[in-house]
Amino acid sequence: MTEAPTGSEPSRTVEVERKYDVDDATSLPDWRGIAGVDAVSDGELRELDARYLDTADVTLSRAGVAVRRRTGGPDAGWHIKGPREGDGRLEIGWPLGDGDGVPAAIVEALARWTTEDLTPLARIENTRVAYLLTGPAGVVAEFVDDRVRATDLRQGVEREWREWEFELGPAAPADADGRESLFAAAEAAIFAAGGRDAASGSKLARALGF
Repeated sequence: MTEAPTGSEPSRTVEVERKYDVDDATSLPDWRGIAGVDAVSDGELRELDARYLDTADVTLSRAGVAVRRRTGGPDAGWHIKGPREGDGRLEIGWPLGDGDGVPAAIVEALARWTTEDLTPLARIENTRVAYLLTGPAGVVAEFVDDRVRATDLRQGVEREWREWEFELGPAAPADADGRESLFAAAEAAIFAAGGRDAASGSKLARALGF
């Protein structure tokens, strides 16, 4: 779970989440019985619009890195997502700022991977409904129901799909065994509802046909 950055220093969040493919008409999971979860919030509608950039020879994508400018939702801004490590991925965020040009801070942060010019790679529009699963200590996880419309801007190919994400919150178990137990319980509910393991590891990869 991330929030919009507000100061001159970027936000840094390690997202620990799993994704699931789901059919268009599938009903939401039943979360009753998951240990540590005693309430589920009403769904919050978010209209998200993200533009992804990369070099001409997709240096960033090949390194497992994504850079985007996203509007809508609580984490609107510029984001760099680092390579995935297990279920986790470091996300660094900056405010939107003025105009669409790539901020100097983004260019500097990307220098470890590339110093080449960035050009449009993909646009991902997403109608998201987000739910908070809470327990006595706070938010255990965020579950989101995404209906995605993606355009590969270099190939002119459009794709649409629906997917679910289950992301650990600040009150999730801190130990590996506890987290794995939570994921296992969540997946049991997700699979019972008709969800299945995601065929692609990220929205950007799916937008590009990977």
